[in-house]
Amino acid sequence: MARIVKRWLVLLAAVSLLLVNAVPAAASPAPYESYNYNYWKEAVPSPDAYLPERTISGRDLGISEFKDPGDVNVSPSGLIYILDSGNSRIVVLNPDFKLLRVIDGFMMDGSKETFNLPGGLFVDEQERIYVADTGNGRVVVLDGEGTLIQTITKPESDILSTQFQFQPLKLTVDHVGRVYVVAQGVYEGIMQFDESGKFIGYVGTNKVERDYGEYIWRMLSTKAQRAQMVLFVPTEFSNADIDHKGFVYATNIDPGSNEPIKRLNPSGEDVLKRFGYYDVKGDIRFRNNPGPSKLIDVKVLGDGMYSVLDATQNRVFTYDDEGHLLYIYGGKGNQVGTLKTPVAIEQSGEHHLVLDRGKNNLVVYEPTRFGARVNEAVALHYRGEDTEAVNIWREVLKLNANYDIAYIGIGKSLLMEKKNEEALGYFELGMDRKSYSVAFKRHRREMMKEHFGTFLTAAIALIVILILTRVAVKWRRRRQVDREAGFH
Repeated sequence: MARIVKRWLVLLAAVSLLLVNAVPAAASPAPYESYNYNYWKEAVPSPDAYLPERTISGRDLGISEFKDPGDVNVSPSGLIYILDSGNSRIVVLNPDFKLLRVIDGFMMDGSKETFNLPGGLFVDEQERIYVADTGNGRVVVLDGEGTLIQTITKPESDILSTQFQFQPLKLTVDHVGRVYVVAQGVYEGIMQFDESGKFIGYVGTNKVERDYGEYIWRMLSTKAQRAQMVLFVPTEFSNADIDHKGFVYATNIDPGSNEPIKRLNPSGEDVLKRFGYYDVKGDIRFRNNPGPSKLIDVKVLGDGMYSVLDATQNRVFTYDDEGHLLYIYGGKGNQVGTLKTPVAIEQSGEHHLVLDRGKNNLVVYEPTRFGARVNEAVALHYRGEDTEAVNIWREVLKLNANYDIAYIGIGKSLLMEKKNEEALGYFELGMDRKSYSVAFKRHRREMMKEHFGTFLTAAIALIVILILTRVAVKWRRRRQVDREAGFH
């Protein structure tokens, strides 16, 4: 009987574990390990935030297979544009992932033009398609049906050398039509063009990471030896995206950088917040892979959140606006949901899309209960609705009791409500020393204010008692002296 009861308990525990990450029936179990990092930079297991729902290939759409796809973008209207680079075409899907049309060229000056190994694309609110036509050295702007609007070719500028070759790789566009282009071999920053296609300068420059040991050797070396040494030049950007405020998020290809992600304001200054436990740079312990993360794409998700795609271990890392790592998903492999050569990440409603060049398909991920609740709580906090976020954070803690960000979120809400003593406990659990100090100072001030009258009364009473005691002692001593002198 005991054995039967034990079996039922084990079965019940297994079912409960599955329900923690319950998703619609279409989703498959995670073929990868989900984890996060704690305060001590230890990788700890975490519930899955996103699970693979399906993959989409050219054959699934009823067309020829994709060939070396290079980019994917979702327009504000919800249409999905896949840049099938090897086939020199753009495949357009509706929000339900059904084929709408294929754009394999356009008419220019009375003749048919085609793309040549295009690297990136972007679609704006007016459904205009911007294509980085890398092989042809131009940016092509089309309307939603594939009719040519304009082209941006090699810019004429005094700050560009005559030998400069314009090879756009990736691009993004702001709400007024300014085009930001990541170009091959350009180290000065992201190239910026106005709405008419005129080059107006660079935005953001990666800092030069100097090796001072090599710098000293360079000073002591001969001219021939110096010629063979690595030059101290900035690294190239690898990709870019833009938020609704016009801030450009960009990634660079230097795996050794502690700032591979930037948020550039209109002046080109990096204003990305980095208030988390560790640097905002993907993986920090390398977890049995060849080295640090190499970030090749960034997607602004909204409400301060953004995801970056790591080409080293084929994972997606998602952060909030303060630089806290929210969750990680993906990995290497041949199963559905694992990736071979990921090249781009996008968002379609609640779904995340990752384009895999190695498998020539698009992987569709959907949020689990855990991932959806984290996104909801982070969004509420970003909008200043911390009180509403508390219940969501408490639900997150039921799914993952080790989720530090939830403790911090509850603590901040309590701090806003001036419940400083309660907030202290949550900040301690979340290992947020800065917020703990703020709560402690406020609690100390609160305690002083609340008990100041009692403290002052006690202090005055103590002083009076000390004075009376001192007077009494002196009086007794004088009486003693008088007795010894014979005065009665």
